[in-house]
Order: sequence, then C-alpha cells, then structure tokens
Amino acid sequence: MHDIEADLDEEDMPATERELADDAQWKLIQKNTFTRWANEHLKTVNKHMNDLENDLSDGLRLVALVEVLSGKKFKHINKRPNFRTQKLENVTMSLKFLEEDEGIKIVNIDSTDIVDKKLKLILGLIWTLILHYSISMPVWEGEEPEPGEREKGATPKQRLLGWIQGKVPDLPIKNFTHDWNDGRAVGALVDAIAPGLCPDWEDWDPKKSKPNAKEAMDAAEKWLDVPQLIKPEEMINPKIDELSMTYLSQFPNAKLKPGAPLRPRTNAARVRAYGPGIEPTGNHMGAAARFTVETFSAGRGEVTVIILNPKGQQETCEVIFNDDRNKTYSCTYTPQMEGDYRVIVKFSTKEIPKSPFNVKVEGAAGDASKCSAAGPGLEKSGVMALHKTYFEIFTEGAGRGNVEVIIMDPAGHRERVKPVITKKDRIHLLRGIHTKRCWHSFSASVLRWTPDSKQSVFCGSLATCRAKEMLCHWPRCSAQRCPRQGRCCVPSPYKGSRRRSTPCSDYWTRWCRRALQYQEDR
Repeated sequence: MHDIEADLDEEDMPATERELADDAQWKLIQKNTFTRWANEHLKTVNKHMNDLENDLSDGLRLVALVEVLSGKKFKHINKRPNFRTQKLENVTMSLKFLEEDEGIKIVNIDSTDIVDKKLKLILGLIWTLILHYSISMPVWEGEEPEPGEREKGATPKQRLLGWIQGKVPDLPIKNFTHDWNDGRAVGALVDAIAPGLCPDWEDWDPKKSKPNAKEAMDAAEKWLDVPQLIKPEEMINPKIDELSMTYLSQFPNAKLKPGAPLRPRTNAARVRAYGPGIEPTGNHMGAAARFTVETFSAGRGEVTVIILNPKGQQETCEVIFNDDRNKTYSCTYTPQMEGDYRVIVKFSTKEIPKSPFNVKVEGAAGDASKCSAAGPGLEKSGVMALHKTYFEIFTEGAGRGNVEVIIMDPAGHRERVKPVITKKDRIHLLRGIHTKRCWHSFSASVLRWTPDSKQSVFCGSLATCRAKEMLCHWPRCSAQRCPRQGRCCVPSPYKGSRRRSTPCSDYWTRWCRRALQYQEDR
C-alpha cells in the first residue's frame, strides 16, 4: 500500500516505492482489491459499488460503509444529493464522524478530494479504514499479545504479522511481500486454521506458485468463507507489496464450514517396507525379488520405487496397490546382474525411513523344481488350532535361493498366521513351524499358493509341492467329554473290568502314532 500511504506518511517511504505508487497498472489492482473489500461489508445492507472512484463521490455509499463498519447510524443525510453542496455535506459528515467519534487520524484527505474523484486519496481513505476496522480493532481468537504490547503501540502490520507467525511457525514469514510469492505460505495458513484442508502444502513445488496459491485460496473461499479480495496471480506478483494484508486480515476470524474435505497430512515417516527383496543378502540374479510397502497411517500419497543396479542404471519394478486394510503395495523387480543394488522407496515424493535399501545380488538362482515339502503341517487332517505343527522343505540339489512360507487362512488373509523358518544345513532342509488360529480349513504353501494349481514359487520359478487343504480341529480331543454307550460301557460288578476306549481317544492315539512314525522314518 505504499502508493496509498504516500500522502499519509510520505517521509517513511523509500524512493523506489514512490515509483511503484505511480504505476497505473498496480493502482488499478489496488482499486479492484479495495472495491471488493468494501463490497464484502456493503452486501450486509444490500448495497454494492462498481467503481470505487465514482461511487463514493455523492457520499451515500461512504456513509453506508462507515455505518456498517462502526455499527452506528447517522441521523441526517442527504438521500438525494443532486447538488455539489449536498455531496460535500455527506462526505464531510462521514470524515468528521471517523475523526471525532472513532478516533481515526485522517491525514491530507478533504471532502472535496472524494467528491472530485481523486483516486489516489480515495485509496488512501479506504486503506485507513482497512487498517482500523479489519486489523487494529478486532479481537482475534487465539491471539496472545505480549504484556504491554498494545500499550507500546504495535502497528496494525506488526499485529497481523505476529498472529500469522504464531499460526505458521514452520515458515519464516517476516513480511507481506516476497514471503508469499510461491503460494506455500497461503497453504500453510489455511491448513493451520483448518488442519487437513491443505495438508500437503510442504510438498508443493515453489516453482508452481500460481497453482499453489489458487488451491489454497479456493479452499479458503469455499470452506473458510474468506473471499478472494485479491486474485491468485496478484498474490504471487513480486510487486504485491502490503496489498496482501487486506486479504490476510480476514483469516483471524475465519471459521470452518461443516462437511469440509479434511485429509490427514501426508507423512512419509510412517511408511514401512519389508520383505526379502530389500534384505541385504539372499537375492539372486534373474530371480524375482519381492517386498511390501505399507502406508496405512501415512495419509494420502503414491508409492514410487526406483531400482538402481551396480552401474547406476534404473531397472524396472512392478508396483501394485492391493487396496487392503493396511494400504499395502506389492513390489517386484528382477535383478539383471550381480553386485550391489540400491532400492529407493518414496511416498509422496519423499523417501521413507531406511531408504535407500542396499541389496547385494548374488549369482543365478537355483532350480525350484528340485525342491519338495512334506510333514504333518501339510496333511489334510490332524492339525490342531492354537497348537504348533510343522513341515519340512527339502532344497538339496536345488542350488542357491531363499524359501518363504505363506499361510493363507479361510478368509484369504496371508499375514494372520506367521510361520517360523529354521534352517538345517545337514541335508539342506528347512523346517516351517506355524500355529493355527481357526477351526476351519487352511492352505499352506512354499512362498506362494494358488487355489487352482496348488503350486509354489522358489527363487522366481514354479515348482509343484505338496500344498494341500488341511482340516484344523478345534479343540483338542477329550475322551472324557465323548458320549459313551453300549454293553462294554456299563459298570461291571467284577473287579478289574474296564470301559472301552471311545472313538475320539482312538483317533487321537492313531494320529500321534502316525506322526511319531513319520519322524522316525525321516
């Protein structure tokens, strides 16, 4: 507002800013901005101004504006000012009221200047009203002035800037000019007043200043009822000067409307990645390396995976969103050479914790067709809920590779039952131990199970294994709870007579004997 303050306090204005005051295009922007500000207040009394320069000349709209701002009514006005003297009387009455009743100091502005349509002085008058009624007078929610700050005579600019700094401590906002030119500060202020309305402002590209400002200002107008007194392209103008104060002075009293689309703030630090594909060792050239990225509590964003081989070249990685409860992504890449790989995982353009992952890829993988699996844990029956069982995976002669076991429950969930894999180097045997948590049928497989083919994957290749449907019994059989009937179950008067074993106890005995025999054979 330096061109407005030229007549108000000219001695404090640098020469470069005086040159800016004479800029006709910028003066037009000021005129439009102040007209919008005045109309926001006049609409409460069903009045409107199209041209600030001409519409105040008869004094009627100036009287209406002062009445709305002060909350007081004038007793006598010239409602039909056809003569110049009548117009001067209306304007003089308004200016006198502002000085004597409202205590506003009006410098170098006379009623004849308003009637004669001197735009520069009219803009100065409106700016004085903005400073007094929009910034100096209102009591702002959450404002905590320092003791004696008001008594020290803090300027309206200092007061508004202090309030904004308290709302947006993450940004070094020190002025109303270039600190607002990239649009991010507006987004930060909107999100501070209504958390979740612009949660991604930190990720906005400073070079995209107009889209940034437009997104923030549109959200503020729609959901905070903050009119765009200046346009987004004006907000990012390097010559914005202190014109932004007119717009920003509306935020302290802004209230969030019901139904606003609030979104959780994107937080890449809450994303986690896991799986053999990002382990330091165990991956092989030509074999599919898989891992999972979980984004459940990270907010809205996209997962990006970059695979860099030892030569620094990027290799392809397939990323599939599973649309499940934990918002996981399944990622698969196939290393094309031996050496040290780097796996970079980003969420909403930011790297997640522990990224990049350093992965050492070894030579070609083994032959999955030479693997086999067997054991009580893969049998169709005999597996008990809440009790451990096991099966063994034989990899002798298959070459190098990793084995992963996935237990799928009847609902198709793969993570509810966690297998524990222990390695036995003597005969290249891996033992998988898992606990059943349900009394329905389960499916177990080596690395991957498909309902149609019942095949498993070993080092990226398909190999048939003994992945079968297993009936999980619940609870453990108890002979004492089984009904008994028949002649052999009737108490005998003869000493030493015994009851016959029940069907349940026979079944359990046969199952234990079969399991013991299986272990002895192995």
